[in-house]
Amino acid sequence: MAGLFNLGLILSAFGGGVFGAALGALNSFIFCGFLVIAGEAISVASGVGSFTNAIGFGTWFGPHIGFAAGAAAAAYAARKGYVEGRDIITPLMKFKDPSVLLVGGLFGILGYFVNGIIAGVGTPTDTIALTVVISAIIKRVMFSDTGVIGTYNPEHGDSRWSPSEDIAWLPFQMHAGELLMIGLGVGLVSSKISLITGSSFIGFGIAAASLIILSTIGGSPVTHHIALPAALAAMATGSVIVGGIFGILGAFLGEFFARLFYDWGDTHIDPPAATIATLTTVVMLFLQ
Repeated sequence: MAGLFNLGLILSAFGGGVFGAALGALNSFIFCGFLVIAGEAISVASGVGSFTNAIGFGTWFGPHIGFAAGAAAAAYAARKGYVEGRDIITPLMKFKDPSVLLVGGLFGILGYFVNGIIAGVGTPTDTIALTVVISAIIKRVMFSDTGVIGTYNPEHGDSRWSPSEDIAWLPFQMHAGELLMIGLGVGLVSSKISLITGSSFIGFGIAAASLIILSTIGGSPVTHHIALPAALAAMATGSVIVGGIFGILGAFLGEFFARLFYDWGDTHIDPPAATIATLTTVVMLFLQ
């Protein structure tokens, strides 16, 4: 715990949060994906694994800092009328408002400390993913009027669990058939690649980097919450089949968290992060 109070890392987390806000939360996460691919390639080729943790998951592009800070800054920017609160794509630098970037920097520091604390006490989960969720809940309490789980509106669905596509997280990835196929497909391939390379994060990096399509032309599947739990389960059991099952669980659980937190809210609470935290806990407690 004492190592948390490293002034250089704290200042770096502030900078990472500012950059995540300036770039836009999703765009920061996409960079994380490409850096994880590079880091894991270096690790597989040379056995040196520090690049992924230091850069991909560190104070510049770690999702608990760059992505979470960018999403928090977007919620604050929405209060000022710049964007819609769930907009995690727009680079917030364009609004020429230093206070938006300041919020990003402060949430970058928050992410650094929250992750350090929950990792330091040995919490059996993906602490970065859990930090993203905690940060999102804090920013919703601060900047939203819809409550932590949002406010159900009968004009947009028959029930909380049956939202219309106009408010859905991913209207092209919300029904059972779509979730089953993308969960199984990504789960199987991520599992096999992880078993071949010995890396649990290759599939996650590829899935995160693929979001550049969603950020630019739209319509791309969101699959990092499928790829990572599948890889972890496959690595723990040596089974591609188990990995495929966890891929399916990831797809459906992501949609569950979308309907619980995202669809009825006016800020972004990340369904993939909630899914990764949940399924990583399952793997760590029951498969290892």
